[in-house]
Amino acid sequence: MDYCYTEGISFLEKVTEKLKERIEKLDQSILAGQKDIESMHDYYWENYTEMDQYGYEDYDNQQALLSQTNANNELLLKRRRFRKMLDSPFFGRVDFVYDGEEEAEVFYIGIGNFAEDTGMTPLIYDWRAPVSGLFYDYDKGPASYQAPAGTLEGEITAKRQYKIRKRKMIYAFESDTKIDDEILKTELGTNGDIMLKNIVSTIQKEQNAIIRNTKDKILAIQGVAGSGKTSVALHRIAYLLYHDRENLKSSDVLILSPNSVFADYISHILPELGEEPVQEMSFDLFAYKELKGTAADCEDRWHHLERTMKFPDEERERIYKEKQSEVMAAQIEGFLTLLEDSLMDFKDVEFKGLKKTESELIQLFYVKFQDIPLLKRMDAVMEYFVDEFETLRDRDLSDEEREYVQEKFDRMYVTKDIYTIYNWLMEDCGYPCLADVPCEKRVLEYEDVFPMLYLKYRLMGRGSHRRVKHLVIDEMQDYSYIQYLILAELFSCSMTILGDKFQTMDDHVQDVLPFLPKVFGRKVRKIVMDKSYRNTVEIASYAAGIHGSKVPGLLERHGKEVMEASFENMEQLLEKVEENLKISGEDGFETAAVLAMTEEEAWEISQLLKKRGLPLSYIDRDSSAFKPGLTVTTFYLAKGLEFDQVFTVWNEKKVNPLLTQAKYICATRALHELYMFGENSEYYL
Repeated sequence: MDYCYTEGISFLEKVTEKLKERIEKLDQSILAGQKDIESMHDYYWENYTEMDQYGYEDYDNQQALLSQTNANNELLLKRRRFRKMLDSPFFGRVDFVYDGEEEAEVFYIGIGNFAEDTGMTPLIYDWRAPVSGLFYDYDKGPASYQAPAGTLEGEITAKRQYKIRKRKMIYAFESDTKIDDEILKTELGTNGDIMLKNIVSTIQKEQNAIIRNTKDKILAIQGVAGSGKTSVALHRIAYLLYHDRENLKSSDVLILSPNSVFADYISHILPELGEEPVQEMSFDLFAYKELKGTAADCEDRWHHLERTMKFPDEERERIYKEKQSEVMAAQIEGFLTLLEDSLMDFKDVEFKGLKKTESELIQLFYVKFQDIPLLKRMDAVMEYFVDEFETLRDRDLSDEEREYVQEKFDRMYVTKDIYTIYNWLMEDCGYPCLADVPCEKRVLEYEDVFPMLYLKYRLMGRGSHRRVKHLVIDEMQDYSYIQYLILAELFSCSMTILGDKFQTMDDHVQDVLPFLPKVFGRKVRKIVMDKSYRNTVEIASYAAGIHGSKVPGLLERHGKEVMEASFENMEQLLEKVEENLKISGEDGFETAAVLAMTEEEAWEISQLLKKRGLPLSYIDRDSSAFKPGLTVTTFYLAKGLEFDQVFTVWNEKKVNPLLTQAKYICATRALHELYMFGENSEYYL
């Protein structure tokens, strides 16, 4: 152990010095590049009036300027990466003897590649490099890894792990097959950061297999709470970006995240791993933008959840679930078949001597252009008519003439209003119709948002997002069958889909894995992550008991027993929260949360705690930042986040169909301490 530590310090000192030298050289190159750029600007402004009339010199000057600017930007990015590496240059080492060789090659592994100069053998290898797989997948003994030249085999003679912080060696030891459980306990036993941690130094073998999977187009990961699903997905993005630089850029990746606070919570991971941030959006916000011309506003998932908890209605919930189901998708397809006739009112069209009869138009509409979506099909018929006119008359139509002809063809639709057509569908299916009001007064309830969006795409078509080359869907259990059909329509790219069936925002467990292959029409690789690394044994066992489910595989990290208590009123409950809160002092936690059921309850609790003098952050659906200290929010906005301490608060007298789910989600947010507090007053808040 002493030798391991001494050897680690020696290499740390060497590589730190080399990093400083490389950064100094980059500083000089960047400064020289900036001077070149300034000179090019000066030359241009002094000489642009005398540049040749065809602009060749001007073009060449602009291209040279662009090239130098791009080169400088590359140097700036490299310098930023090396500066980050200075704090902790490496975390692992593998000594590997290739078959046929006698001496071992030493590979140090860190957050990124580092060589003394471009083209030289790296002193440190990126954790995503092929050779780094030896560190994550093997113990001492026979081992192999996939290199561009093929499989390279040999033997690992030594494997070490280091913890370096602020350029100081914290520990160094000989490591076994997976990252040592004692180190994991140390890492996970510390107080929670205000951001999700990167896991490069503690990636487990089963996690590494997911991260490095480039063979399967769609990975669907069913993971228990705390299994590291989101971390693995983000590290997988970093790995894919590293291995396919020519075809995949950060701007080509999209994450569908549950809310803006969660997006902020994970936003630092890719930059930490040496990549640019990726696109992120809420699917509810996307749907709102897509339906903006059809309705003035759309509810989101949070509106539906709040209504379900405040005004439980079994019949309404039944209709909601039916509208999101495979049954509704089939009803829409049947409806579209009949709609082809009822939506159309064909009439002869004549324009300046060119005429198409009703029967000719019917032939074009139902035969020649039958594969075009219904509400776009008449546009194709019109273009056919216009092309014929322009060919015969040997002239193009003016904008005014084209608009006149367009109106003639549009009038053959009884309506083109998606909202009206959707009401026909509701009537057909036996559901209540939406309010018959002008567009500016239409507000879609959440149950109708995605069925209507799916109907719109089936009527008008929707080209896939070709700019998105990899899609990440988090909280997969919260997406309905209809929503997955829309995603399949929008994205034909590779995907990482992840979630936990026990954390569904519903009154029952929802497992989407069985129907995903049917939706995407191609093989979906299903992976189960059944070991939890987040919670203590006490908290994880308690959470499993809420559902009566099996306790997941656990890292044996013990802590305080879960505290359950019932209170006569909110004052008593909040006194107990204040008494147990450990957010300040030397031994204080970094993060804590009071999690309520509804937005109204969370707001009232935040105000009562403020009156007690407790500083806190309140998170609602419009919040966009996750902060240290005490947070008050709802259980559903806390999904995906983790806190050192969690206080779950609910009223025991209120009927809440989501209470079991809410308790489970709250319990699995806690890293170290969990308090489950019920309040049984008739006058809750």
